[in-house]
Amino acid sequence: MYEYNEFDKAFLRSRAAQFRDQIERWQRGELTEDAFRPLRLQNGWYVQRHAPMLRVAVPYGEISSAQLRVIARIARDFDKPEPEVLDAALDAQRKLGTTQLPTQNAHFTTRTNIQFNWIPLSKAADVMDLLATENMHGIQTSGNCIRNISCDERAGVAPDEIVDPRPFAEIMRQWTTLHPEFSFLPRKFKIAISGASDDRAATAWHDVGLQLCKSDGGEVGFRVIVGGGMGRTPTIGTVFREFLPWQHIMNYLEAVVRVYNRFGRRDNKYKARIKILVKAEGQRYLDEVEEEFRQIVEIDGGPHTIPQAEFDRVSAYFVAPATPASEAAKLSGTIAALNAAARNNIAFARWLERNVASHKDPAFRIVTLSFKRSLQAPGDASAEQLEHVAELIDRFSCGEARITHAQNIALPWVRVCDLEALWKAATRAGLASANVKLLTDMIACPGGDFCSLANARSLSVAKAIADRYQDLDELNDLGEIDLHISGCINSCGHHHSGHIGILGVDKDGKEWYQVTLGGSDGSAASGPARAGKVIGPAFSADEVPDVVEAILETYVGLRTAKQVRVERLNETLQRVGLEPFKAAANRVRGTAEAIG
Repeated sequence: MYEYNEFDKAFLRSRAAQFRDQIERWQRGELTEDAFRPLRLQNGWYVQRHAPMLRVAVPYGEISSAQLRVIARIARDFDKPEPEVLDAALDAQRKLGTTQLPTQNAHFTTRTNIQFNWIPLSKAADVMDLLATENMHGIQTSGNCIRNISCDERAGVAPDEIVDPRPFAEIMRQWTTLHPEFSFLPRKFKIAISGASDDRAATAWHDVGLQLCKSDGGEVGFRVIVGGGMGRTPTIGTVFREFLPWQHIMNYLEAVVRVYNRFGRRDNKYKARIKILVKAEGQRYLDEVEEEFRQIVEIDGGPHTIPQAEFDRVSAYFVAPATPASEAAKLSGTIAALNAAARNNIAFARWLERNVASHKDPAFRIVTLSFKRSLQAPGDASAEQLEHVAELIDRFSCGEARITHAQNIALPWVRVCDLEALWKAATRAGLASANVKLLTDMIACPGGDFCSLANARSLSVAKAIADRYQDLDELNDLGEIDLHISGCINSCGHHHSGHIGILGVDKDGKEWYQVTLGGSDGSAASGPARAGKVIGPAFSADEVPDVVEAILETYVGLRTAKQVRVERLNETLQRVGLEPFKAAANRVRGTAEAIG
């Protein structure tokens, strides 16, 4: 992992002190609410439906055990609302027939950040001081700026990796942090980087997606995609450069963002994202970017060209742990013993199949700890769980973990010889659910239970679906299915890219849900990036689990066998079309109306 130097640490301490001063002046009435709002947002503090929400940055998803322990402490000691706030929130929930408002939890987001939903603003300065002790903060997790840069959670360890994206992500993080020219963009701006042949970072769905590649001559560069995004207008990004030499990536990014800053809409927030500008201007926008890039390089001298020495300096922090020669020599015997243990324990065998992935070093594996259980909101982690994870990371993963796009935690440095011991320890901690990439490994935003922007609740719908599908035999038979749930059109739950997407909508002041099918994040298993298609009018919350069941029953009845596996849901959808699935979903509505 990258290690902050004394300058970085002093900067974070001073930033925390500055925020404490701003809070104290606001509390004394010296700063108006309007003046304080942009200051708190610049540090990741929102005010949501019931209480403040803090978003903590986790650059490119990489987090240490020490940092997780700080997150656990914040969950336990600070993520508790004032009694009157909690009482009011529970009263509001009772009117909706639920009281699903857990506190003392951290929440993993789809952009690998961490959120808290209950910390009072009176405790905010103490929390920022605590975060700074382990080089954490909330800078640029909000506001119209370049947000936290995300990566493939398998960066640096995936067998299909072409180039490790983490050094580039770190260099970009340093460059974008408090960049004076790009601190007040027309709208928020998100960058994702993938360094593998399989795009596990959903690059085509970002304002800028970067895919590391190599030319025929072996030179390293980037395929640059611009103008992707979800929200009201789901858009797949456009390829601007098939190959850009790696040294110039920040010069090119400056050109992309500078042109966006110059021409992006500021009169209408719904038309302010770069995707709208790219779609409206087309080739003209690309031409403007190329001309800006030419001037940056030829006239300004390419001020942000990455020197080889700087790249080497940053890369030195991402060196893989060594495999002892003795361990490598007996690897085949270790794998044989592991397979024998799996044959004698179906739970262990399932965990190996679902939660353990190959590694570029044969002596290691990548292990995902699932935070998807019926009694817990997707992506939520209690203080106790976080402390357990920190212990597992120290013991089994060289002190390092990754927060994943799917709201889980991946351990990238697990030795093959430690897999069984890790499984047993994770089982004791309740973190060994063998459901990674299956239906219940769903993505869900906090929705109407917490978010003031949401039209409908996400968590209760997620729970109802998870409760219905607890049989691992059934889940494995259904295969890998991406189920994504958003509480509003802002798409924080990435419903557009789900094989099954669920979107909460407001209909006459009541909660309803649109269902989409066939979306993809662009990974190899899902196919080229695309937005799902709506299969009919909205459904009530009570109907949604029945609709999902009807869709899956239709899929099972229509899928065909491949050479080594059965057809995946998206493959069946592409082959037969949406009509059989629409008909099945509409029968659910008809049955519900007849019963009603």
